[in-house]
Amino acid sequence: MQRAELTTAVPGASQSMNAIWRTIRSYILWQHERGTLHYDIMVTLILIFIFFSPRVINFNDKPIARNPHPTEVVVTSDTEGRLIYQVTASAVSAGDDRSVREQLLYIIEPISGAVSIISYDAVSDAKGKVQSYRVVARRE
Repeated sequence: MQRAELTTAVPGASQSMNAIWRTIRSYILWQHERGTLHYDIMVTLILIFIFFSPRVINFNDKPIARNPHPTEVVVTSDTEGRLIYQVTASAVSAGDDRSVREQLLYIIEPISGAVSIISYDAVSDAKGKVQSYRVVARRE
């Protein structure tokens, strides 16, 4: 005895699913002309995403917190093309001439790149306390 199986297919359901998938595909491939309802819907969805997604999604796009340089350096140039740096005395620890030059170079090079120190002078206040260093340098 053979048994026949009947399958009931709902033609309306598969056609409606096909229509939905065609519409989704046409949205993805941007197949609608300007001024049509589907075009306006696509543009509206894009605008909603642009304006409301930052409120919902954390994109981790905070600006980088930059710490200011621990020293105050003022850079000027003279008529001969040399650079004159004013470095606060608190950035340089007292020592011999070589160590002071190395410290000044360590502070100046990140600002101006490779330079060579021509001379430096300690600028003192009325009581004789060193307030800053005036450094004359040239680029290499």
